[in-house]
Amino acid sequence: MAGGVSTPALVAAVSDAGGLGFLAAGYQRPADLAADIDRVRRATAGPFGVNVFVPESRPVDRAAVARYRQALLPLAARRGVALPNPPERDTDHFAEKIEVLLAARAPVVSFTFGCPPRAVVDRLHATGSQVVVTVTDVAEAQSAVAVGADALCVQGAGAGGHRASFTPDVRTDPQPGTAELVRAVRRVVAVPLIAAGGITGPAEVDAVVAAGASAVQVGTALLLTPQAGTHPVHRAALTDPGRPGTVVTRAFSGRPARGLRNRFVDAFDASAPAGYPQVHHLTRPLRAAAAARGDVEEMALWAGVGYRLARPEPAGQVVTRLATAVAAATPLRPASH
Repeated sequence: MAGGVSTPALVAAVSDAGGLGFLAAGYQRPADLAADIDRVRRATAGPFGVNVFVPESRPVDRAAVARYRQALLPLAARRGVALPNPPERDTDHFAEKIEVLLAARAPVVSFTFGCPPRAVVDRLHATGSQVVVTVTDVAEAQSAVAVGADALCVQGAGAGGHRASFTPDVRTDPQPGTAELVRAVRRVVAVPLIAAGGITGPAEVDAVVAAGASAVQVGTALLLTPQAGTHPVHRAALTDPGRPGTVVTRAFSGRPARGLRNRFVDAFDASAPAGYPQVHHLTRPLRAAAAARGDVEEMALWAGVGYRLARPEPAGQVVTRLATAVAAATPLRPASH
């Protein structure tokens, strides 16, 4: 939920309702992240987490990104937009953000897009932070546990937004559903599992808890809440019965992500290379211009498969409803003595 959706107000509302609200540090400057952590602490006494993108370590095919830029130039000319030359390397300030989180003693730090180095995990543990790593297959789960992760967020195929895979250019189709993946991961690791992807109500909660999850994580279910920073055009698209559903695409960022299908996806998905964050930077001016003019067809409209069940209700109500479902699905265990 990076890019403005995860506001301090949303984090506080989720934590106040008994959940664990998460700030999205992706795309933020370190100073802005520090300020948002302070806002969360002033808004709630509850625990919270911060999610950080792990930078891509493998080289990007610069020629493929350049070809994609050429393919986008006619559209950019029609929109009066100048396309940038993407940066040579990741510009998300990973190391600086880790220092912010260490200084802030964030209660929980989660990682997406890769496995953090063991040294980073150890430093976070030393300041009292719990570490969560998002995984999309069994091998990733084992790698995360090996570096000391306290829990895993197990992301199934139905999740909205970016797929958290450590190797985004390697596609294994079809991707497993959330309950199936939780069950597979549960067989090989002992740490708590947080199920994510396509969870909108009691039926999905029952399935993932039965598979071995201790908790559930939601994003799409919160997009229409008043506390979320979801763009008005994005909100309208989520409630438009005429939208043709979701699709996984690299067209906007160079990394597979699930969102509402639109004309930009139809036009550019086939030619979009695996090149994150370069493609993200390349298309950002086009996306910003589309948002400014209210053009739903050229925006990235991230959403999971259950988006039609999202409701414009306070975040606390969403959390309470799902927490009730988790409690009902979790079998009672005898107390230990």
